[in-house]
Amino acid sequence: MKRIGVLTSGGDSPGMNPAVRAVVRKAIFHNIEVFGIYGGYTGLINGNIKQLELGSVGDIIHRGGTMLYSARCEEFKTKEGQQKGIEQLNKLGIEGLVVIGGDGSYRGAKALTEQGYPCVGVPGTIDNDIAGTDYTIGFDTALNTVIDAIDKIRDTATSHERTFIIEVMGRDAGDIALWAGLAGGAETILIPEENYNMEEIAARLKSGHERGKKHSIIVVAEGVCSATEFAKHLKEATNYDTRISVLGHIQRGGSPTAFDRVLASRLGARAVELLLNGKGGRAVGIEKNELVDYDILEIFNRKHKIDMNLFNLSKELSI
Repeated sequence: MKRIGVLTSGGDSPGMNPAVRAVVRKAIFHNIEVFGIYGGYTGLINGNIKQLELGSVGDIIHRGGTMLYSARCEEFKTKEGQQKGIEQLNKLGIEGLVVIGGDGSYRGAKALTEQGYPCVGVPGTIDNDIAGTDYTIGFDTALNTVIDAIDKIRDTATSHERTFIIEVMGRDAGDIALWAGLAGGAETILIPEENYNMEEIAARLKSGHERGKKHSIIVVAEGVCSATEFAKHLKEATNYDTRISVLGHIQRGGSPTAFDRVLASRLGARAVELLLNGKGGRAVGIEKNELVDYDILEIFNRKHKIDMNLFNLSKELSI
């Protein structure tokens, strides 16, 4: 293999830039040419592809977002769109592709693999919802952003003796809510993987008020419901005055943490190694601090599982 491509797709996540850097520099170290595809699968279809050199990825390891930009592409969900992408790659003699992104990005890589084009998926999403890896690139940074926000909101909640409902991202996974809620000392954490009991939540809040607790923090994963919707139900159950904070896309930005930079570097480099060894159609990850890779065609048969031990612990510690 003499030429490979790299693209980022879907929602951006802190650590994508270090991953791109690792792909480019690992490849060049092994005398492989690297081409960056700008704008995700849309850029692939349109031929927005440029060769990357060592200097192309200088000074990006500490930057959030993605230097290759990102976009969602409905056309690439079709066989015709996928074939257009392959034609662009073949035109430049690009023999393998590293795809950095989340669920939708993996589906694109899976489609290319099914058509015989070698791809390697690298998990880049703050949601931490990709099977075959303990952590996705960007999760740790987003988590720390949320914790910082919770700490600040708690100051206001204490000053005004209020209950705050904080809505966090995560799509259909509750990892951000669970980890941030536990680390931030939230009294209640709502995740999509577990049904909540409003009577139990109301009883916990009332118990806290009765013993003189000045504030409460409730973290709601967006996959459960909106903070506004939950606040309405809570008001009906307790008549407590609440305030809402929707953190939104602030969770996707910011300089990646050391953990995410190292993780991205390891996974990006491993993706190149697989292509160099003729192993396309793989998805890389990390499990128990060891690099792993799985057949990308099978990755969708595996399901990401949240750590319910952490969820149970959060309930025990929030009494």
